[in-house]
Amino acid sequence: MKLNNRVAIITGGARGIGKATAELFAQEGAQVVIWDLLETGADAAQAIATSGKAAEFMKVNSTDYAAVQAAAKAVKDKYGKIDILINNAGITRDSSFLKMTHEQWDQVLDVNMTGVFNCTKAVAPFMVEGQYGRIVNTSSIVGLYGNFGQTNYVATKSAVIGMTKVWARELGKYGITSNAVAPGFIKTDMTAALPTEMLEGAAAKVPVRRLGEPIDIAQAYLFLALEESSFINGATLSVDGGAVS
Repeated sequence: MKLNNRVAIITGGARGIGKATAELFAQEGAQVVIWDLLETGADAAQAIATSGKAAEFMKVNSTDYAAVQAAAKAVKDKYGKIDILINNAGITRDSSFLKMTHEQWDQVLDVNMTGVFNCTKAVAPFMVEGQYGRIVNTSSIVGLYGNFGQTNYVATKSAVIGMTKVWARELGKYGITSNAVAPGFIKTDMTAALPTEMLEGAAAKVPVRRLGEPIDIAQAYLFLALEESSFINGATLSVDGGAVS
């Protein structure tokens, strides 16, 4: 198995892309630890454990650094190491720029940017101690191209790419790689509420003529989390079916 004996923390693992990633990593032999505020994370972990794989859930608020630090220490104390951090958690609070409130701005920055900083800040010292680590951050193609009504979200996803590059330079000497994945339009719980014609229109704009599935992003996370991906560092991998702005 590709991740045998690896300890992986997956933020936002209660549903969608995070849940698919937790399931895939567990199948590949990792000890999966789901960090999420949603209680359904416990169900996700239980379903994995019932299948005979290793997973547990910890209710963690990524915007609370003290809580994140305590959770990271608990994982390290229990398993002896932390090998992989998938910074997958994120939210949207969309609005056109002229109508966007400071509350909408702050909420998205707190989770999508500060949350990523907090989780990495708490976990990285343990990776340095073990002289090994794989940090994978979730950006978005809108972080590369922009998108109407998402000033806050785009700002965070662009920032994630920048942080990823800095950490690649600073942590590489410790055997730690830092990379980002930029998903395109992915079918998740959030997109399921959109009108059918909107989803069909979005799919028609993708060269491969379909929307992405959570497993498509999970497979990209897996690739970057492998020991064999050690010479990929500071990269942003677009997983969007060939879509362009």
